[in-house]
Formats: sequence, structure tokens, C-alpha cells
Amino acid sequence: MAAALPLVAGALALGAQSATAAQPAGRQLLSGTKPQWATAGSDKGATSDSGKVTVRVYLAGKDAAGLAAYAQAVSDPNSTEYAHYLTPAQVQARFGATTAQTGAITDWLTSAGLKVTGTNAHYLTVTGEVKAAEKAFGTQLHNYTKSGHTYRAPTTTASAPASLKGAVLTVTGLDNAPKQASHDDTLPPPEDAFVNAGPFSTYYGSNTDKKLPSAYGGKAPYTIQGYTGEQLRAAYGAGTYTGKGVTVAITDAYASPTIVGDSAKLAKDTGGQKYRKGQLTQVTPAADGYTNVEDCGAAGWYGEESLDVESVHAVAPDANIVYVGAKSCYDDDLLDSLNTIVDGRLATIVSNSWGDVEANSTPDVQAAYDQTFEQGVVEGIGFYFSSGDDGDDTINGAKDVSTPSNSIWATSVGGTSLAVGKNDKYLWETGWGTERAPLSADGKSWDGFPGPFTSGAGGGTSKTVAQPFYQRGVVPDSLALANGGTTRMRVQPDISAVADPNTGFLIGETQTFPNGKAKYSEYRLGGTSLASPVIAAVQALAEQARGGVPIGFANPLIYDRYGTSAYHDVTDHPLGQGQGIANVRVDYANGVDASDGLITSLRTFGTDSSLHATVGYDDVTGVGSPAKGYVQSYKPAKKAGKN
Repeated sequence: MAAALPLVAGALALGAQSATAAQPAGRQLLSGTKPQWATAGSDKGATSDSGKVTVRVYLAGKDAAGLAAYAQAVSDPNSTEYAHYLTPAQVQARFGATTAQTGAITDWLTSAGLKVTGTNAHYLTVTGEVKAAEKAFGTQLHNYTKSGHTYRAPTTTASAPASLKGAVLTVTGLDNAPKQASHDDTLPPPEDAFVNAGPFSTYYGSNTDKKLPSAYGGKAPYTIQGYTGEQLRAAYGAGTYTGKGVTVAITDAYASPTIVGDSAKLAKDTGGQKYRKGQLTQVTPAADGYTNVEDCGAAGWYGEESLDVESVHAVAPDANIVYVGAKSCYDDDLLDSLNTIVDGRLATIVSNSWGDVEANSTPDVQAAYDQTFEQGVVEGIGFYFSSGDDGDDTINGAKDVSTPSNSIWATSVGGTSLAVGKNDKYLWETGWGTERAPLSADGKSWDGFPGPFTSGAGGGTSKTVAQPFYQRGVVPDSLALANGGTTRMRVQPDISAVADPNTGFLIGETQTFPNGKAKYSEYRLGGTSLASPVIAAVQALAEQARGGVPIGFANPLIYDRYGTSAYHDVTDHPLGQGQGIANVRVDYANGVDASDGLITSLRTFGTDSSLHATVGYDDVTGVGSPAKGYVQSYKPAKKAGKN
């Protein structure tokens, strides 16, 4: 997936862009449409004039600057417009493209020889030959090499006629490099069965094998079998709130054909609340509407949907859940799923456990994402995204962050390792970052203790998105200016919750076993793919506590509560500086059964690549995780408009 430089006008300055190309006479540049990888050194010559092109021309609407400004105002508790949300019809009437604008754009495209094959409130789908696209967008299309492959891309920044007066937001598809999202689960994909081996703890520390080697001055307990909703609700201060009257949407690619039965069985097996009729619904394309099934590993997304749906229900058992599945894992299709939610205002909270790294982003796509987020924000919709599962995501020697969670209009959710003790007592959390040391052959030591880094919560400083207003005064300059220069940049994440698969959530899913038969089974799963829906569910509890008034874009309120009893201030050393913490995990060597033996290893907590969970705001856990006072801190809004 690609997503990057936001293009937003108005009160929020969003970003450090490279030198801007000269504005052609009579043209409006569509910033970010020439990808950074399309360099002179990788140029392999002109694309054939008769080659076919399919692009999306996104509509800026009649007041893009006004949309951005209102999105900030409606989200800022200090604004007189705070919580004065609009309906989808009001958003379209006030900010959407007019019939005249759409007609003018259509005339421009068809006059260049392109054909408009589809139109909606967000974009026009356009097809035609390369030479017609070059004429329309004022650039040449060449072939370039990228990562051993050859792709098409513009040689210069694309443009539109100035006579359109800014009605075109951007165009996507002039470059045809794959832009696909990945989900963030850190265990093997569930198209092939994965089974947890025991022994387990039922709560943190409940089961310790004194015969195993010591670590950090004592015996480490076995990992839990998987936390239940009751344990997570207790850890994050749910109290008596259940999410009643609130709807949470979930977006992923494709759709699990067994999600309804799987979710119901997990709830029954773990003592969770039974689903009401109609409580879980799915909005998906027709069965023949899915595309890129092999490229995206469609079945691998089923476990993602199971994790997202089941964890939301576990933490907010009365909340309605609407799952909106994209027809592929590509940006255009994921954007369509988000727009489906916004256009129908299907929910006020949206969890998204997918993304890519900022280095792979392209500004044209991010502009489209940001516009969708802005439209949702003014309707009172909040978007939550996983921060990633690979720590600082070092790409070609450079640190990187996740996208589209880098957007200033998204809540980036980081990850922790969570210890819930006896009687569901919250013990501690560290930033999620794992080092692994296997048990030695003689069983007397941990080989290479503490071992190499395996996985951890994403976070860090954006190279493309400037610091938003809500992070000022909270995020330290050591992070905001970490990339050098004098411009403070957006730092991720904003908030955090359990993500470590070694302290993960028990999910239920129908999987395919080696004998070729599919059957339901339960296993522990984690990643920031878990943290995002858990935070979305906690927000549903908070929205209920607020009297049902939508929280909308949550970041201003999240940062407004910084430093209060609303949060656990998560650090890497909750038991004291220098005191390490670990647990013992036993896995089947083949991932399914003991026929090929067992692998025992020690998993050390709080060691997230180059990132560190420290006192105060940090780039692993943000402001922290929700504490007992978080949900209760949301009072009915004094200034609330239509919703």
C-alpha cells in the first residue's frame, strides 16, 4: 500500500514537501503525482502511446480549505464549533463537488481523448491510451525500474487546467507500481492452521516451571493462553460501560465466510456476551467483485477480521459492529470501503488494522485518504489505525513510520505487553518490543540471552507530515525534531493498548489443517492489529459514557487528558530501571501439533528496536494506555450539534 504526503489546505500545515516544480502556464500542479522512485537513473524510456491507462481523478469539492478548517474546529474542545457535526448530505452540500465542477472536469478529460467510465461523489474513473493521458495531465509517461521490476510513471508532476479553479484534488494511477496494504498480525496467516502449544498461564504469572533456567533474577512464567474480554475490560477501566448505543466499523480486505459462527462460538467458549440478532453485520462486494485474490493472500485476511471483530465485541459487548470489506488490499479499494462508511455514516468509530511504511507512500494517494478522513471528521467519525509491528521499520538503513496512521486526521494506535494478574488485576505494561532466546539443548540456559529483536510496536517521527496542533506542548522536541531541521513533525503513536502476541488475545477462527479439513479452533493472536480494535472498543465505552454524543476525531481529547489519571504511563521498566521482565513460550515446531517436536523460548519484554517507552509521551505508546479513569473522564458534551 502507498500513502504519504498529505495535501490539506487551511489551518493545519501538513508537511515538508520537496522542492515544488514550476507551475506551467495555465495549469494547476497536482502535487505528489510524480513518485520519488521515478528517477533519471531508473528511466527506461517512453511508455508506448497505445498502452492503456486507468486512473482516478479525485474531486477537491468547492471548498477544500473550508473542509480542513471545519474538521479542526469541530474536533477542538476550545472551538465554538466543537462537536457541531454535519450529516453526509450537509457535508456534500457544503463542501462537495458541484454538478458544474464535475461536468467541467468530464469535458476536459473527454476532450483529451479519455473516457469517463464511472462517477461518484469522490472521484471519476477514467480510461484511455497513454497519449491521451499525457495530453490531459500535461506530462509524459515513461517506464522506470523499481525493486527489480519495471513500472510506468509520469516524468514530471501532473497538472490540470487552471480554468478548473482547483476542482481537481489529485489523480492516482498514472504510475502503476503496486500499492497494496498488509495487515499486521504477527503470527502465521490462518489460511493454514496455527495452534498454540502449552503449557499456559491463565493470568500473568499463574504457571511457572521451576525446572527451567532463571532470567532476570527469577523464574519467568509461561505465556498466557490468550486474554479474554473480561481481563481486557478490567485492565482498561471499562467499569459498567458496554458500548450500548454505539456502532464500531471495521475495515479490512475481503470477508471471512465463517465470521458469524466463529465469533459466536468464541463468545460462548470464553464466557463472553452472546451476540444479539443483527449486532454484527457485513458490507461487502458481490462474491464476484473481489480482485487480486492471490496477490493479496485473501484468506490471510480472515484471521485479521476475526481478531478485529472478536476483540471489539469482547471489550464493548453491546456495541454494534459493521464490517466493511474491501474488494482487494489495494489503496483504491480500501479507500472505497472507508468512503462507504463516511457516505452512509455507518459508524462513529472506525478501526483499521492495515497499512504500509511511509517510504512506500505516494502523496497523491495520501491526499485522497486525508480528504476522506476530513469528511468523516466533520460527521463525527473517528479513524483508528495500527502503528505497525516492526518497531522503527528500518528501510534501507533509514527509520520509518506507518501510513496512513501518519495522517494528522487519524489516531495512531501503538502497542504494549500487558500483564493482567489474578482476579483480573492490572499489574503493569511495557512498550511492546520482544527479544527471543531459545532454550539450550541441555535445558540449562537460554541461548544468546536475551536474543535478537523479533517484533515490536511501530512508532517514530514522520518525514513528511508536520506536527499537528494537538501534539504541541506534549510531544518533546527530541522526538518532533528527530529527523533534523527546524520543522517539528508528526510523531506516532497517539495512544496504545495490548499488542504483544505473547500477551495477546484469544481468537476463534475456522482454519485449514494439514489433512485438508477446515475446522474451528482457538489461538492467541496479537500485533497492533489487536491494539487498534481494543482502543476502538474503549472509545465505544467512552462514547456511551458521554451520553451517546460522538467523540469524532479523538486526538484533541486524547492529548487534552495527557498526564492525568486517565492513562497508564507505560514504560519499558515498570518494575524498576534495569529490571528485565520475560515469559516463557512453547511452540509446536510445525505450528500445528507435537509430531515434529516443541520449541521453548524466553521472550523478553520492553525492547522495541531503537524505540523506547519512557516516562511521559514516547514513540512506542504515545500518551499511554487507558486506565481506570479514562472512560469515566468522558462527560456529556456541553456543546453538541447534530449527530
